[in-house]
Amino acid sequence: MFGFMRTTLTLDDDVAAQLKRLQAEHDGRLRDIVNRLLRLGLAQLQSSKRSPDAAYTQPVPLGPCLLPSIDSVADVLALIEGEAYR
Repeated sequence: MFGFMRTTLTLDDDVAAQLKRLQAEHDGRLRDIVNRLLRLGLAQLQSSKRSPDAAYTQPVPLGPCLLPSIDSVADVLALIEGEAYR
């Protein structure tokens, strides 16, 4: 594993107050509380990314392309709408 990483964080006042309250409630070390909360938050982020219901579109086969090439938008519009589109 990684071992320990020592770093300095600048916390917003409201976050620091909540951490101090949790530390007093659980009579624990700040380090342990921060690590536990970070693990919970990271796990929640990972699980929300895996949710297939979030933005899933069912694929539908459309068949082969009916145009010889779709590399040029102007050529496709000219073919579909006629040269008068310009």
